[in-house]
Amino acid sequence: MPVIDRETQQRIKDAANIVEVAGDYVKLTRRGANYMGLCPFHNERTPSFSVSPRRNFCHCFSCKKGGSPVNFLMEKEGVSYTEALLILAKKYGIHVEQRELSDEERRRMSEREAMLVANEWAMNYFHDNLYNTEEGRDIGLAYLYGRGITDEAIRQFRLGYAIDRGDALLSRARSEGHDIEVFKKIGLVGTSQQGRDYDRFRGRVIFPVRNASGKPVAFGGRALKGEAAKYINSPESTLYVKSNELYGIFEAKADAIKFDRIYLMEGYLDVISSWQAGLHNSVASSGTALTESQINLIHRFTDNVTLIYDGDSAGIKASLRGIDMLLSQKLHVKVLLLPEGEDPDSFAKKHTPEEFINYINSHQTDFIHYKLSVLLKDAAGNPQQISEAVRSVVTSIASIPDEIERISYIKECARMVDIDEKVIARQVAQTMLTLSQMTRPTYRQDFNSSVTIPKDGRQEPPSGTQTGGPETNTAPQSPQTGQEAPAGQAGQAESPQLSRYMRQEEQILKYCVRYGFLPVPFYEDEDPLSVLDFVDAEMQADNILFSHAPFLKIFEYLKDKAPEFAEAAERNAAEVERRLLEEREQFREGLRNRGGSLAKIRNEEEKFLATETLRRQDLLNQFAISFSIDLLINHEDREMREIANSLVAERHTLSAIYSNAGGETLAEEDKLAELVPRALSELRAEILNRKVQELQAQVVKAIENDDRELQQQLMARLAKTLSMRSEIAENLGERIISPR
Repeated sequence: MPVIDRETQQRIKDAANIVEVAGDYVKLTRRGANYMGLCPFHNERTPSFSVSPRRNFCHCFSCKKGGSPVNFLMEKEGVSYTEALLILAKKYGIHVEQRELSDEERRRMSEREAMLVANEWAMNYFHDNLYNTEEGRDIGLAYLYGRGITDEAIRQFRLGYAIDRGDALLSRARSEGHDIEVFKKIGLVGTSQQGRDYDRFRGRVIFPVRNASGKPVAFGGRALKGEAAKYINSPESTLYVKSNELYGIFEAKADAIKFDRIYLMEGYLDVISSWQAGLHNSVASSGTALTESQINLIHRFTDNVTLIYDGDSAGIKASLRGIDMLLSQKLHVKVLLLPEGEDPDSFAKKHTPEEFINYINSHQTDFIHYKLSVLLKDAAGNPQQISEAVRSVVTSIASIPDEIERISYIKECARMVDIDEKVIARQVAQTMLTLSQMTRPTYRQDFNSSVTIPKDGRQEPPSGTQTGGPETNTAPQSPQTGQEAPAGQAGQAESPQLSRYMRQEEQILKYCVRYGFLPVPFYEDEDPLSVLDFVDAEMQADNILFSHAPFLKIFEYLKDKAPEFAEAAERNAAEVERRLLEEREQFREGLRNRGGSLAKIRNEEEKFLATETLRRQDLLNQFAISFSIDLLINHEDREMREIANSLVAERHTLSAIYSNAGGETLAEEDKLAELVPRALSELRAEILNRKVQELQAQVVKAIENDDRELQQQLMARLAKTLSMRSEIAENLGERIISPR
């Protein structure tokens, strides 16, 4: 693993384009200034993954993952920061000086990284065997040539051969210093009952299984000598989950996006032969029943899929199983059933590429026509079979989420089977109800089981969970204000699920993450403070801390980075002045060349200098804004990255905010002197709301116990708290000085 110097790192970051990087994994559609697509990090039907070219940043509004191009690759591929930079360097043709890992660096490699390295080595080893060993050429290469596989396809799919000897790979790996334990974890090396290590793949043609970014995650081995197991495959591991992968997706993704379609098949050779025939957007489920994760993988590159299966009964059943799952995920499905006895591999070899492509284009049919033609084939005069066929089609139609598309299929089905459209529509509605009951989410039940709601309506943690003092189970009070301070003040923040002030704290932290180091004149009679300094001072004055532990962690981290920012800002200011000086000289040179009256020259120069002042401030502000964001979205702590990504991202372009003077529209950063104090006041107001509820409950209890002295004390505290709450309500958005 190379070590990358800072200058090269910056070159790579500057070159990386988030639209291009994310576009390798997701089909993106332009929405105004941004792009949207289905999230590559989780299964979804409605696009919530936003990519901003201006910010060079992406974010999923559902699972909250995303970030810069580097961070995106770290999350998507499960690689380190350095490995993500290497992927980008290769993509953008940036040379990286490499050196060998030290023993300590090698030891620190994560398990996943080590497994990826071992798989990459093994793929190259098997491929080399195929061409550069006598056994590989005589057996492996001869088999592939005999199956009509060309050298171009062999190299494209990195096919290989495993030497038919018990320890060929094992010996080579040991001689090159690899950790054999890693090879055992990825299933390349096994251990006998006698404790002897051996190669699991022997005397077989090897098919590497690569993920969408081209990294080998597993291998399939095809027997050549009539062994009982025709294929053996890598076992599942932290690196490889069979149901998440599609064979050929790396080779198919470019044409899948280009032609907006993927062809789904069953086996390795089906994909390779189709690729040779020009159908480059072909993938295979590799013998597994189609899974939701595989469908989600298809969905990232296209909304259209054609199932191509063998013409036998097993192929028909497989195609019928996959249709409803694909439809439920908002995919547009077509089906192609090859002639009986044919599969894509054999059919492609019997026809020219032109004939093969033409056959597919002319014979693929809509799922509804396919289902009815298959299911009604032998149903003439049999009402029961006709009814079952219609029910099967109705189930498929009910799986379609889009209402307009569903209605059009109802009409088509009614026309084809000559049944009243209202009858079909009623059956679809009933089936949809049944399906929704079968898949009802359980998150509400899980939530209600962990959080109890007392009669007074306040959300409290389950019994036994302490959020404040050991006796009262309430948050501690501020010594200055007597108000309830968020938990965490006592030294331990609440859990993320139970944080009472999540919404208010999130708003404050958003401004800190986005604009933390930006100088803002919060009050006309005071020198400008940074957003971070202002928030810190105000919260300290009221003895408030962030109650949500991850929020507090981010806030403290940014405060600790203030000295580093000051040094970087000083260097940036010097660079800005240099750039502005160059622009000023170029402008003046242009004035001299154009000529004109002295008055005109002075007028233009004054305008330029006024613009220069605004430009200077804009450049300095943009540096301050980007500094805090860059720190967090590339942070090594996953939780901090995910929270920062969420706070930085916007579902839509920021709405302009109208100022009170003249109705002029201002960007968010221009209104911080209003927005940040307002956010702090909203937190104070919520703290007081909860304190009011608590005091009201205590007053009721004191009345029930006929404790008049306590009742009077509580009423006095309640009146004071209500007064503070009213003051905040009246002045929300301005600085609130609570009575001491």
